[in-house]
Amino acid sequence: MKSDWIKVLIAAVFEVLWVIGLKHADSLWSWAGTLLAILISFYGLIAAGRRLPVGTVYATFVGLGSAGTVLSEMFFFGEPFELAKLLLILLLLIGVIGLKQVTPSAPEEGRNS
Repeated sequence: MKSDWIKVLIAAVFEVLWVIGLKHADSLWSWAGTLLAILISFYGLIAAGRRLPVGTVYATFVGLGSAGTVLSEMFFFGEPFELAKLLLILLLLIGVIGLKQVTPSAPEEGRNS
């Protein structure tokens, strides 16, 4: 179960990379890296969704990816810091953490109830 949440986190990191790649890619190699990041990102998302609730996985993936993209743009690409953006990202992350906390654990496979 914990490894599935790690897959979601890794998928979200690669989501940030491919979103940035879509904006900044300007060569064959940067487009190839963007495509690779897309494939890794969605593979992780799909793999995690096999054992975790899909709605929670997707909301977590999108929330972390959105927050990571906004923060990356601020730190690496000169997007201006705005308190409102940072507070909204914090609110988004609180929602993602809350979703994870209220999501029931899936029963282990092969276990008789």
